Amino acid sequence: MTSKSFLKSVCCLAACISLTACEKKFNPADGAPPPAQSVQTGDMSLVTVDKPDQFPLVRADQIEAPTELRVTGVVNSDIAREVPVISLASGRVVDIKARLGDDVKKGDLLLKVQSPDVTNAFDTYLKAVNDEQLANKAYTRSKDLYEHGAISLGILEQAEDTEKDAKADLNAAEEQLNTLGIKKDHPSSIVPVYAPISGVIISQNVTNAAAAGVAFSGSSTLFTIADLSVVWILCDVYENDLPKIALGQSATIHADAYPDKPLTGRISDIQPVLDPNLRTAKVRIEVRNPGFLKVGMFVTATFQSKGLADHAVVPASAVLHLHDRDWVFVPADDNKFRRVEIHGGQMLPGNRQEILSGITPGERVVSNVLQLEATLEGQ
Repeated sequence: MTSKSFLKSVCCLAACISLTACEKKFNPADGAPPPAQSVQTGDMSLVTVDKPDQFPLVRADQIEAPTELRVTGVVNSDIAREVPVISLASGRVVDIKARLGDDVKKGDLLLKVQSPDVTNAFDTYLKAVNDEQLANKAYTRSKDLYEHGAISLGILEQAEDTEKDAKADLNAAEEQLNTLGIKKDHPSSIVPVYAPISGVIISQNVTNAAAAGVAFSGSSTLFTIADLSVVWILCDVYENDLPKIALGQSATIHADAYPDKPLTGRISDIQPVLDPNLRTAKVRIEVRNPGFLKVGMFVTATFQSKGLADHAVVPASAVLHLHDRDWVFVPADDNKFRRVEIHGGQMLPGNRQEILSGITPGERVVSNVLQLEATLEGQ
């Protein structure tokens, strides 16, 4: 065998070994992940204790009370109590005396507008004064001439009509000045804009040097003032709960920021169209504002139905308040207790609490839930 043939054979053998190693290295069967396995977890609501007898049980009593419906809502201003602030004169804002969120009184100066409309209106007024004076003199002269037989009755009537037209034009010019807020004895190109009502400025659409008036800015609304002495609470009520409420029904309002200051409102409107996604209807509640309700606040509205229903009652010590939710523990098999979420109602005399849902009257619960919790934490 020649050296050339020997080298060729060695190269072929190395190539075969390399291919064999590669095939072994990238074999999918060798690197396949193990099959997935499911792991069974226990019921997280069940707890086990060594001596369940040391936790006394008590049966839930029964009470007849109106069914409560609790919904969340948002404070809004009463649209009927919102008044836009407009400038009847078009021009440029030269001074702003109020800002968004300010409390204002009726008649307070809000801003000043420099307007060419005032110049035109005062010019029209002066011309109307001159025309009326001239027409009045002509009419007086015509009456004198008619009395001496120098002119006919038709000429006198024409002079009288001219004098009346001139007086009408003068009255219209004076009214235009009054509308713009300009005194005819002290004319000025600056137009003051005053607050039309007392309330809170909830919207501001103007800044210094901005245009004011429809002719310049395209919108005459400079501010929006809302009287917040009475506000609206807009709530979302699911369609299944709509039979529980009615127009004129009272509701108890608790603001999230002031939970210890309950208010009473009245349902003034139930929207006839439901939200197609949430299946809820907007319910409007009118509430007299004692002063702390602000637009945009979150509140909770509670309605009470006219009919009575049976509710469970347990000692207050049997209710566990955890993460803004309420729980009780009921006995289960094999030294276990089951944690059940409930919807708590109002507190009753004798340190008892009404249970609106979660357990039924006669059902047994742990009477002292804190003792059970302490034992579980110690295990």
